[in-house]
Amino acid sequence: MTRDPRYDILFEPVQIGPVTARNRFYQAPHCNGMGRTFPSSMAVMRGVKAEGGWAVISTEQIDIHPTSDITPATEGRLWSDQDIPYLARMCDAVHEHDALASIELVHNAKIASNLYSREVPLFPSHMPVSSQGYPLQARAMTKADIRAFRRWHLDAVKRARTAGFDIICCYAGHNLTLPGAFMKQRYNSRSDEYGGSLENRVRLFREIIEDAKDAVGDTMAVIVRFSVDELRGAEGLEAHKEGREIVEMLAELPDLWDVCLAEWENDSQTSRFSEEGFQEPFIDFVKQVTTKPVVGVGRYTTPDRMVSIVNKGIVDMIGAARPSIADPFLPKKIEEGRIDEIRECIGCNICAAWNNMLAPMRCTQNPTNGEEWRRGWHPERIAAKADDGMVLIVGAGPAGLEAALAAGQRGHEVILAEATDELGGRVSRESRLPGLATWARVRDYRDYQLSQMANVEIYKSSELTAEQILEFGASHVAVATGAHWRRDGYGRSHQFPIPGTDGDNVLTPDDIMNGLRPQGRVLVYDDDHYYMGSVVAEQLVADGHDVVLATPASLVASWTDYTLEQHRIQAQLIELGVEIITGHTLQGITTDSASMGCVFSAKTHTVEVSAVVMVVSRLPNDNLYQELVADPERLNTAGIQTLHAIGDCHGPATIAAAVYEGHRFARELGVETTDIPFRRELTELAGEFKMP
Repeated sequence: MTRDPRYDILFEPVQIGPVTARNRFYQAPHCNGMGRTFPSSMAVMRGVKAEGGWAVISTEQIDIHPTSDITPATEGRLWSDQDIPYLARMCDAVHEHDALASIELVHNAKIASNLYSREVPLFPSHMPVSSQGYPLQARAMTKADIRAFRRWHLDAVKRARTAGFDIICCYAGHNLTLPGAFMKQRYNSRSDEYGGSLENRVRLFREIIEDAKDAVGDTMAVIVRFSVDELRGAEGLEAHKEGREIVEMLAELPDLWDVCLAEWENDSQTSRFSEEGFQEPFIDFVKQVTTKPVVGVGRYTTPDRMVSIVNKGIVDMIGAARPSIADPFLPKKIEEGRIDEIRECIGCNICAAWNNMLAPMRCTQNPTNGEEWRRGWHPERIAAKADDGMVLIVGAGPAGLEAALAAGQRGHEVILAEATDELGGRVSRESRLPGLATWARVRDYRDYQLSQMANVEIYKSSELTAEQILEFGASHVAVATGAHWRRDGYGRSHQFPIPGTDGDNVLTPDDIMNGLRPQGRVLVYDDDHYYMGSVVAEQLVADGHDVVLATPASLVASWTDYTLEQHRIQAQLIELGVEIITGHTLQGITTDSASMGCVFSAKTHTVEVSAVVMVVSRLPNDNLYQELVADPERLNTAGIQTLHAIGDCHGPATIAAAVYEGHRFARELGVETTDIPFRRELTELAGEFKMP
């Protein structure tokens, strides 16, 4: 295939100070839950993106000093020369594919509780730390502290040069950094030359940029990452007020401007609350006030939109974090005319969630993410089949679709049987709920790829029995029949059925997705804590119902704090008029009411409702699998060498988990596995030490 000439502009080189990016694709800095804790995983993951065509590959935030310690987060560090080798490994992986390596240096200010270093946090003025509500305050920096910070930052710049980086990123974004805090009036109450006027408040940021440029000369580019708007109104930076003034003050100083929104939940909004390019109205002024290249982000996945924002003069380079995770080969696919092969980001923020849970990040669309070094899984290459056995996959939800795709790519003859007349399983059903339409990309990408494969046959409306599976002649069988929502209330808070859940006025999310609707006022009881309870509530409001949402948690959809959307979810429900009851369990249901009990006391009260939707937990639809696995002799007689339950049929979880299990099933066909089926990187013990 050849590239569509419309996209030629995306592959023009961009000069960034003394270095040149070979195209306009810029992998923006992003956390990954690997960092210094799983350094080889981090390095190889970045290297794969360079192989995929991204011209600039950035680190996550790399903190520069023990006073910037954000333990237990697994970000990068550059405190001393000890930290150079693992960052050099990333540079080597990036340079192997002719990309530029960029390092984002950070001092985390009041975000740093310094739990490991035990240093007192630093800030422009006295301020409590913001991490997890710890009973700790940052102290106001003295002039000596400011001089020390400049020295720490400069030392990190020099170490980054030694590690092999091509670009230094001076960071003042996302309300996370010390220089950024100095700029904000709500944080900076100083009366010296670092406080008061905007010029004074910007002084420290200017100084570290100048220090870096003086140190590296023409050997490295020095760029900035700056959040032009905080979405706080007059309380914070605003794009067309002080945000713009700061860019104007420093316009020609850095070699490139990477501009975005603060805070992280604004910069990385989920697709439920924003569309592709949602940041454009905030950053569109930057190129008007600087001659230097500009990078912007906005979950760009479509090349036409990328071309449009370049042609409009909004950006020079397409910044991406999440789209580069969903498809590390996005640039190369555009370059080679393989647009239909792009795995488009669905904006679910599972990647952010895993990082926020202090674990290596995962991706719903890309099951190889985080497994590049650990398992040796490449996003675009997969080993040829180990045998000629036919593969039968029962169920075409996310696990079944991915299993069929990966097994087909290995060269197996694959039969995919789906009981209904629609592919996608839970993805198709859930994507019709409010705000989740983009999630259908999980189905659509795999559906299209499978349609191009001659060795894969798909049968819809084909519900198979155990006998039919045994007669099929398949060597490998995967049962991917999904799961269903429980009606009885059993889950985190209830280990016995809730009285009244056997009534006709009790529904589940499956009922709502199947088109059933209750009568009158409805209680949505959410003991699941992810998105489902809130989207069901939104759906019922859209259908004209008066809705109450109750949860034992202290917040609505509390787990979505990890996906950076909890605040927006709760705000939206309030805006829609949903009555919210937190900190209460459901005690019982009658035909016209529900009894609620406070989780902190024995107090109960009654809520008048006509129906209840139970969003609590799910059970696997594994009857077919259990029937098959119960008789190994029949499997052997039928020639079935391997039998697996995968996805929600194996263990109900996220869509990302289902896709991963489908991929793993196909990768491991004919491959011997061990109890620990992946590589681990263990910390080397220091020399023996005896107390003095």
